Amino acid sequence: MSNQQSDRLVSKELLLPFILITSLFALWGIANDLTNPMVSAFKKVMPELSNVQASLVQFAFYFGYFCMALPAALFIRKFSYKSGIILGLILYAVGAFMFYPAAAYQEYTFFLISLYVMTSGLAFLETTSNPLVLAMGSPETATRRLNLAQAFNPMGSLFGMLVAQFFVISALRSDDYSAEAYNALSTVEKAGIRTNDLEVISFPYLALGVLVLVIMVLIFLTKIPNTDNEEKMTLSESFSKLFSNKTYVQGVVAQAFYVGAQIMCWTYIFQYVDNLNTARPEGAQLTATYFNVVAMVLFLSGRWLGTILMKNHEPSKMLYFFGIGGMLCTLGAILLPGMAGLISLVCISIFMSIMFPTIYGIALKGMGDEAKIGSAGLVMAIVGGALMPVLQGSILDWGGSGFADVQVLGFIPEVKFSFILPLFCFVVVTIYGFRSYKVHSGR
Repeated sequence: MSNQQSDRLVSKELLLPFILITSLFALWGIANDLTNPMVSAFKKVMPELSNVQASLVQFAFYFGYFCMALPAALFIRKFSYKSGIILGLILYAVGAFMFYPAAAYQEYTFFLISLYVMTSGLAFLETTSNPLVLAMGSPETATRRLNLAQAFNPMGSLFGMLVAQFFVISALRSDDYSAEAYNALSTVEKAGIRTNDLEVISFPYLALGVLVLVIMVLIFLTKIPNTDNEEKMTLSESFSKLFSNKTYVQGVVAQAFYVGAQIMCWTYIFQYVDNLNTARPEGAQLTATYFNVVAMVLFLSGRWLGTILMKNHEPSKMLYFFGIGGMLCTLGAILLPGMAGLISLVCISIFMSIMFPTIYGIALKGMGDEAKIGSAGLVMAIVGGALMPVLQGSILDWGGSGFADVQVLGFIPEVKFSFILPLFCFVVVTIYGFRSYKVHSGR
């Protein structure tokens, strides 16, 4: 293979399939960041929920990844990448359409089941798409290629955030009342508001289900290459090889902590801003979604920049330095007062930008057929996004339903202190980057 061919991220023959597969990265970005604000939204529509109960939105959403990643890997191992993608899109659409009966019955548990089904489909898509992108070209450019594909994920996330803000959060009638004013309403008035708001929450998911079906048809009509031409290992051989690979095992752990940090930072920025607003006058209230949009723009910019830098810099070294940056910004979010702390929280996204695809690429580097099962482990690690937000929600509940009922060390509100969890997560990611760089450099 010539140097020019080995440096090329995607060949002309695979360009169309690569573009279609890359669209899937945007598709699950929409779902992720349409759902993140729902923790806050459900808390407003159903004020009887505690912070922990509201955080079950994230638990239901990300637990689907944990449950379905391995079945997805076994499915594509038996059939094909394309079959896995089609099945994933079907589950995605079914989960989205389930929001209609959930809103009609006004059952919180039904919404959680809908999210679980939807992310079962996302587990198929991620388990399939990530190793497929890694295999669609030279191994030397695999991590760069995955970072490029993953760069379209925050584009979908931005879209999801904007839909959440302008079509959901801003349209919630329950958000127009203070807690005292809402409690003073009659039972009939409260029921009308709840019916309206749950329909508002469900509508974007129904539209998303239609979009998913359109993309499924396009994928179905396109020839997706089967990149695995080697003789398959047995399942036991795959597991044995994976568990003996320290870089892979540590990568799964690092991925779980990274995803936990990402979801916590993008979910609890709403509560962080709500706490700041308690000290601000009525005409100077902050809108959390706008800061989340800025965070996503920084995240997108960081991922594009990271893709460019990886042409000349070792990915594991970049992961190490980006991890340090994430730790410093998280400390700022905890310790700095007012807007300075919020800016630090927003800036964490710059350093999170390359983490998921880079951990993925490092962990699967040099793998053959076992990459399909290996991919499942890394997707199962997304369960960190299910567990960590619940733990953070429990910190917010320390003193009650407010966000500053407890002052840690006498000056840190509990909502700010709760970001000690993302800080710990970034420590784990930084250590993984450092160890991987030592292995790669032979030091």
